[in-house]
Amino acid sequence: MASFKLNIADPKEGKTYQREVKDSEAQGFIGLNIGESVKGESIDMPGYELQITGGSDFCGFPMRRGILGIRKKINLYGGVGFRARSTEKGIRRRKTVCGHKINEKIVQINLKVTKEGSKKLAAVLGKEGEQKAEAAPKEETKKAEAQKETPKEAKKEPAKESAPRQEKKEHKPAEAKKE
Repeated sequence: MASFKLNIADPKEGKTYQREVKDSEAQGFIGLNIGESVKGESIDMPGYELQITGGSDFCGFPMRRGILGIRKKINLYGGVGFRARSTEKGIRRRKTVCGHKINEKIVQINLKVTKEGSKKLAAVLGKEGEQKAEAAPKEETKKAEAQKETPKEAKKEPAKESAPRQEKKEHKPAEAKKE
């Protein structure tokens, strides 16, 4: 049984939507390579066409174009799977990456919309009615929490009386008698 988490990017809106596919819908992805196109009808998105841009396996290793096999350790100079620091120029590292073909060990697939359907992507994926909760500044939330719990309403539990501590006595072995 195959199961994939799809990250569907909409370049026009600049948003990414998540969706999970299982069983028959997921079987259509097995064997495809990075860069290939997928019809939206196969995952209940009529009129859409999607392009595979990458993914990652169950351990989190990224898929990289041009790598044959399931997983390999390669020397990287840059690109997918290698994050160079700005201070390091000309550094190569040995990193583990996945091959470009989707198999059963892949967990996440990244897709990009290349052709849009008649409905908006948010409506197709069922995200239309959701509203984003706006993050309030930290100070305001702390003040609101403090106002909710006033000293009169707050119930204080009686302090538990603990047993007096007993001092530990060091055990000294008896000295051997000298003859």
